[in-house]
Amino acid sequence: MAKTRVVVVDDSALVRSLLSEIINRQPDMQCVGTAADPLAAREVIRNLNPDVITLDVEMPKMDGLDFLSKLMRLRPMPVVMVSTLTERGAETTLRALELGAIDFVAKPKLGIADGLRQLAEEITEKVRIAAKAHVSRHVAPSAAAAAAAAAAGGSSSGAAATGSAARQDVRAVPPAATPSLGRVSTEKIIFIGASTGGTEATKEVLLGLPHDAPGVVITQHMPPGFTRSYAARLDGLCRIRVKEAQDGERILPGHAYIAPGGLHLSVERSGANYIARVRDGEPVNRHKPSVEVLFESAARVVGANAFGIMLTGMGADGAKAMRQMKDAGSYNYCQDEATCVVFGMPREAIAHGAADEVLPLAQIAPHLMAKLRETHGALLHRV
Repeated sequence: MAKTRVVVVDDSALVRSLLSEIINRQPDMQCVGTAADPLAAREVIRNLNPDVITLDVEMPKMDGLDFLSKLMRLRPMPVVMVSTLTERGAETTLRALELGAIDFVAKPKLGIADGLRQLAEEITEKVRIAAKAHVSRHVAPSAAAAAAAAAAGGSSSGAAATGSAARQDVRAVPPAATPSLGRVSTEKIIFIGASTGGTEATKEVLLGLPHDAPGVVITQHMPPGFTRSYAARLDGLCRIRVKEAQDGERILPGHAYIAPGGLHLSVERSGANYIARVRDGEPVNRHKPSVEVLFESAARVVGANAFGIMLTGMGADGAKAMRQMKDAGSYNYCQDEATCVVFGMPREAIAHGAADEVLPLAQIAPHLMAKLRETHGALLHRV
């Protein structure tokens, strides 16, 4: 079987040497070239045509994000970012995922040599995943939004309605004061599980939810140090509020709660309310946070009041628990293969019989809201 061909782009000679060594120790991959800056990388990529690139952010001659933006627009290919674990590093990494990077590795600030060697398994696993990922040509968000608005005749419906002024106006109204979903929004909870490619997939689902949507709880495989920045980024874009989950807080309509990196998130009942439970513990399915932990609590505690959504990701985390959710009465959606970066987690959930609907990413939020309104109508009819 042919080896995965990797090009390492980093301005540090030490990092280039370490990453090359880590990659070349694997029987199924080979570092075929390195570059110290994006301009040199352009020539290396053109000459060697690699399968995967590892890319640093802060480099001379051209910023890594600028290079990534050009690369994904002109010659899309799988990219794994190697980013320093700092607040600024978290922001730039999230921007890189928006631009089309498949995944990232948090590079240690100190003890770089020992730190990277300890991350060898994570680095090579993410290179393997990236090599199999679906990569599409990236369109800049501003251009995409303009095209969508033009296609809609200038209307501001759906995700296009998420301008800052519109968000401020809508989110100023308390969820309980709006009639569109009524009591259903206080009774239902939406559960989302995602991994590789999931930061952007989750964003698209949340952008499609109105400000009075049911509470949303999310487990996205992400290390400590990144989830708070991710939640803040989504909060600035969505009509619902988005935050990192805190232990014991009530899950409210019009809010989304993201599992903190390195901790498990589940849901418990407290009287008539649902609350978030954030706990440390052993990894489940090799992950912490784990989708399995979140979805198991949905089946055990929420039952028929739950809606499950399984988005793009490698592996099978959450598949068994999503079937438990379905058996307990939830209604579940899985992202389809064509729109997944990696079709692992949705495929496994479908194989377990957990999916009620398998949909392209863009259709999940509209179908979910239609189902909620259908349920709400049925409830009103019985009253």
